[in-house]
Amino acid sequence: MNPALTLATARRILLQLRHDPRTVAMLIVVPSLLMVLLRFVFNSEAVFSRVAPALLGVFPFLIMFLITSITTLRERTTATLERLMTLPIGRMDLLFGYALAFGSIAIVQVGVAAGVSLAWLGLDIAGSIGMLLLIAVLDALLGMALGLFVSAFARTEFQAVQFMPLFVLPQILLCGLFVPRGEMGWLLNWLSNVMPLSYAVEALTRVTTSGTVDATLIRNLIIVGACALAALVLGAATLRRRTA
Repeated sequence: MNPALTLATARRILLQLRHDPRTVAMLIVVPSLLMVLLRFVFNSEAVFSRVAPALLGVFPFLIMFLITSITTLRERTTATLERLMTLPIGRMDLLFGYALAFGSIAIVQVGVAAGVSLAWLGLDIAGSIGMLLLIAVLDALLGMALGLFVSAFARTEFQAVQFMPLFVLPQILLCGLFVPRGEMGWLLNWLSNVMPLSYAVEALTRVTTSGTVDATLIRNLIIVGACALAALVLGAATLRRRTA
């Protein structure tokens, strides 16, 4: 992997996004607006503090999946990605360039949403704010990696959106956000155990209720990070160099 080519790819993606203010607004502003909406829906700081940390992971995961899958699909359908693959640039350079660009956005996205929640909406956590941000950023990177992977199987932007019920919504429903995972039936509990978002939500819940960094929290971080890396590797397998 060539770091210069990786940085060049990341810079190209960020420059493209700079000229698309609506996408930037969706990435940066929408999660914070959703947190504000939920604060007033619950109308209770105690309830909000219990639910909000998990949502700081769920919202970036959802939005990064959507934006990355559509952005990457555009590059595939306009032959931009194919032209890049004819250049002396490796698939991992392209892949980690995407990851670096969208990862940078994810850090800003999560930082703004967490800042609004902590400073204005009354979010109270027992653990480290840095750990909270780390888990949420890993969640956003997981959504980005999955979006990059599924873009290979779509032909239109509408088809890319259609993958959300398959890859995103089941994870949100089964991650323990609405019903504790232990109270689910055995089949749903098993499905929840193989979905990475479940471990992210569990980690965020632990950070909310305890300031201790224990083995379970570390395990959850490793699982989420490993799943994001695995999705990136699968995404690399979908990049094909096509020359005449």
